[in-house]
Amino acid sequence: MTSEAPERGFGIVGTGVIAAMHAAAIAILPRARLVAVTDVAGKAAAAFAAARGCAAEPSLDQLLARPDVDVVCVCVPSGLHAEVGVRAAMAGKHLVVEKPIDVTLAAADRLIEAARTAGVALTVISQHRFDPGLIELKRLLGDGALGRLVLAEASTKWYRTQAYYDSAEWRGTWAMDGGSLMNQGIHYVDLLRWCMGPVTEVTAVCATQTHQIEAEDTALAIVRFGSGAVGTILSSTAAYPGFPQRLEITGTDGTVIVEDGRIVRRAFGPQAGASEAEGNAGTGAAGAAGALGAAADPAAIEVASHAAQIADLLAAVEEGRAPAVDGQAGRDALEIVRAVYTSARTGAPVRLTGS
Repeated sequence: MTSEAPERGFGIVGTGVIAAMHAAAIAILPRARLVAVTDVAGKAAAAFAAARGCAAEPSLDQLLARPDVDVVCVCVPSGLHAEVGVRAAMAGKHLVVEKPIDVTLAAADRLIEAARTAGVALTVISQHRFDPGLIELKRLLGDGALGRLVLAEASTKWYRTQAYYDSAEWRGTWAMDGGSLMNQGIHYVDLLRWCMGPVTEVTAVCATQTHQIEAEDTALAIVRFGSGAVGTILSSTAAYPGFPQRLEITGTDGTVIVEDGRIVRRAFGPQAGASEAEGNAGTGAAGAAGALGAAADPAAIEVASHAAQIADLLAAVEEGRAPAVDGQAGRDALEIVRAVYTSARTGAPVRLTGS
């Protein structure tokens, strides 16, 4: 985005926990301004707006009618993402949709098509693609530093209390949320797919181990990639006290391990000898930071990567290109999650065609 880019006004729909992250990200971006918010809980919206010096609109229609709102951040329960996003697209607003894009592929397709038809930009939050460690890992993969990819692991071992699920009726439901994989683990599902390429087969087991919710709090999957590589996905909100999210990529010439967006270990080829470690290789400060951060507290998320993704959306609008994480990217991650759920329910492998 150039220095001559116009100021863009933002509206936030839904003023729950994640909305505060969007507001904070908007606040640190030049030429971005939070104009208005709305929520079905009017008092919550009014308090949120008062704390941030913006308007609280009584309805979605009234927020969408504002000419000073150029971009809408969709922060409602996951099962309403497409419903709200389609209406915003039809009003000519660019879209920042929290993950997942929605909870069904049919809903995701409706939203993608609505944005295409309206000619508006759509990005689905996958802010960890903008973490420094992931940017470096993607560069290494592009340079072929790891050789032919053979194995990958994506792990989200977090902890959520029963009170977290009880705090809102939609949490942990199939219709509005899904379980640990759909809500928490989908970030690293997206990173796995981004780094390893399309998934062709999923075999999975899901269980509800420690929470009273409809959906799973623990998911395990074995995946096959189109390249011939294999991998695993683990996601849980039952892993006390919570641990860093982890992505491990192994190729014929080396391995890179990322924890919470930082490369903690890299090793290239047998001639390299001992692994080169960066920061704390999975213990000490890195582990402590994970337990004290988002791994244990849904509100403890760093703002910089959210801001970077929203900045990319604004740049995409100015440059007439697709955002780095577009609707199709959001659909790809959702397709893998849905395949995990289907395999766990049927007890059979699931073949993927579009991921």
